[in-house]
Amino acid sequence: MPPAVRLPRTVQSLRLNMRQKDFVFKAGRELGETFRIHGAIGEEVVMTSHPDHARSLFTADPELVPSLTGESPLRPIVGPNSVLTLLGPAHMRQRKLLLPRFHGESVERYTAMIAEVAEKEIDSWPLGTPFRLGPAMQAITLDVIMSGIFGVEGVPPQGTPERDLREAIRNAVRISGRPSTQLLELLNIGRREPTRLGRRFVESLDRPVYAAIAARRREGPQEGREDVFSLLLAARYEDGQAMSDQELRDELLTLVLAGHDTTANSLSWAFERLLRSTSAYERLREEVRAGAGTDYVEAVIDETMRTRPVIPLIGRRAMAPWQLGEYSLPAGTPVLISILLLHHREDLYPRPFEFLPERFLGVKPGTYTWIPFGGGIRRCLGATLAMAEQRVVLRAIARRTDMAAPDPAPEPPRHRNVTMVPAHRTRVVVRGRRPQES
Repeated sequence: MPPAVRLPRTVQSLRLNMRQKDFVFKAGRELGETFRIHGAIGEEVVMTSHPDHARSLFTADPELVPSLTGESPLRPIVGPNSVLTLLGPAHMRQRKLLLPRFHGESVERYTAMIAEVAEKEIDSWPLGTPFRLGPAMQAITLDVIMSGIFGVEGVPPQGTPERDLREAIRNAVRISGRPSTQLLELLNIGRREPTRLGRRFVESLDRPVYAAIAARRREGPQEGREDVFSLLLAARYEDGQAMSDQELRDELLTLVLAGHDTTANSLSWAFERLLRSTSAYERLREEVRAGAGTDYVEAVIDETMRTRPVIPLIGRRAMAPWQLGEYSLPAGTPVLISILLLHHREDLYPRPFEFLPERFLGVKPGTYTWIPFGGGIRRCLGATLAMAEQRVVLRAIARRTDMAAPDPAPEPPRHRNVTMVPAHRTRVVVRGRRPQES
């Protein structure tokens, strides 16, 4: 077995969930690329950062190495019927159903709307006064995902279930960074149902979701509708049964929460990094304003997701004896791939702690060396949409604004549920703003 971190279980759990970056880098320096930790789920977990180990887990039969998302603190919130928490054939059925709505022409249709929402958001930003970019990015990506899932353009009308859901999601994201909420997440680990304290939080999301489902069922099928909600309502299992309200609720809530929060935080990290890497920021603005194409924009996105992956861990459970390099793991061992550690390997990325978008110019990210979207059959469904959103929003902000960081010190990562976000939500000052292009 790999060497183990020698700290009390409670200390390890707290550090992994609240100060993960410092914890895993220290363990990696002291113990190597594969080591054991004792987490909150009450058993030892093996953590690795080798691309060959990622390959072996991503390409294996999913029955042999099922995902650990069903045991994550998100399960009591999104439920057991979500594409995030389902396993085996049920997961593949949902994935095949949803995947076309997040690829190809479906994503292209969103592009103009993403640009319009971004332009309106930029116009609302104060000049010369520090503000947090994170909530602004949340507003853009939430409108985009609500449109894709519910077919509602822009902000849903007042008094509709979709508007209530939008407000409930915004409130949930706002309070999720509080220490009390982080404690709640720790208590949720390994649970199937939320704690009594967590039940109120879940109920605040359930009310508008179930109201939206009831309203759509009353309306019946609408010809020409291509939103994800309509697709799920029309879907039938092999026995001809439609999805239940509970199944719809779990899927819709997962898609809204996961579909906007991660992309918004990736955009926040992009500007947190750019404003502390002046040469990269200047080059981005110059190339965008000169109409030089998207190569450098793409490189900035790739480098941001390398240095600051929003979801820093991927989990699998080896149901059979498993080999990770020189180590032999017994059947049943939980395995975590540290995306943070893998993305900062010096043998893969020279000068790994520097923000250097140039490293991706003309270089396609490796399937097992760049894994912010995960891999294998569990790779993020919305990866194509997330990349499209980031391209459009990055270009719009770089073209129209000149920004600076009010504090030159980097914003440390803060861990919130399964994500890693800038501690101060990317505080910026807009020094100048150019008009929209006609």
